[in-house]
Amino acid sequence: MMSITEMEIIMLQVEHLSCGYGGPLIIKDVSFQVKEGEKLCILGPNGCGKTTLLRALACLLPSDGRMELLGSSLRAIPSRQRAQKLALMSQFSPAAFDYTVYETVMLGRYAHQESGLLKGESKSDRRIVEESLRLTGTWDLRERLVTRLSGGQLQRVFLARTFAQEPQAILLDEPTNHLDLRYQVELIESLKTWAAQGGRCVVGVLHDMNLALSFADTMLLLNHGQVQSCSKLEDFDLSLLDKLYDMDVRGHMVASLQRWLSSGD
Repeated sequence: MMSITEMEIIMLQVEHLSCGYGGPLIIKDVSFQVKEGEKLCILGPNGCGKTTLLRALACLLPSDGRMELLGSSLRAIPSRQRAQKLALMSQFSPAAFDYTVYETVMLGRYAHQESGLLKGESKSDRRIVEESLRLTGTWDLRERLVTRLSGGQLQRVFLARTFAQEPQAILLDEPTNHLDLRYQVELIESLKTWAAQGGRCVVGVLHDMNLALSFADTMLLLNHGQVQSCSKLEDFDLSLLDKLYDMDVRGHMVASLQRWLSSGD
C-alpha cells in the first residue's frame, strides 16, 4: 500500500469547466488535474480557447464548473489571498513606468505586504526578491530601469516578479513569444527549476512544440474549446498533433532536423 508521503498531491483540479464572453461558450466542459511538481502544457491552434481557459482559471472570467487549488475553490478565495496562491504570466508587454528591475520584482510581493505597495518591505521580502532575481539571471540588472531593457531581459524580469509572488501555481500564456532562442531556453529552464522545488505546479500555453516537448510532463490538446487529449509525455501520441493542426507535424519537424544534420560539422 502506498504511504501518505508517497501519494501524489493534486494541486489543481478542474472539472466540467465552461465559459465564454457573454455569447457562445468558448470553453466547453473541460476537465483535467495537475499534480505537485507537474508542468502541464496546453497545445492547440489559434482561436481554440487556450488563453480563455487560462483567464478562467485565473478567475478573470465568469465560468461554470469546479476549479480547486489544493482542495479550495479558487472562486471562493478572496482576490488578495488568491494572488498569494496563483499567478498569471502573460505574453510580453512593454514596461510603462521607470521602475528599477528590483522595484518591479518587489511588486510581486504586494499581495503579501500588509502595509501597502513598496512600503514596509520585510527582510523576507528582500530575500525572496533576491532569490527570484538570481533564479532568472537578472540579479546583475537590479538597478537598471526596466524601460532600458531588451525584450528578452524584460520578460525574465516579469518572470522574476511572478516567482516573487510565491504562488503555488503559475499560469503561463505564451511567455516565450517575441523572445530569441537563448531567452526562450533560459526562461523555460528557470521555470523547470522553480517547479521542482516542492508544492508547486505550472500550467502553460506554448506555441513552439519543441519547447513544449522539452518543458512539459503532461500534454493537453485543446480544439474548439474542448479537450482532445490529455496524457503524460511518455504516453503522448505525437500523431495526434497532425489532426490537431491539420498538417504533417512530425514530417515537418523531421525535415527541419534533416536540414540541420545535412549542414555538416
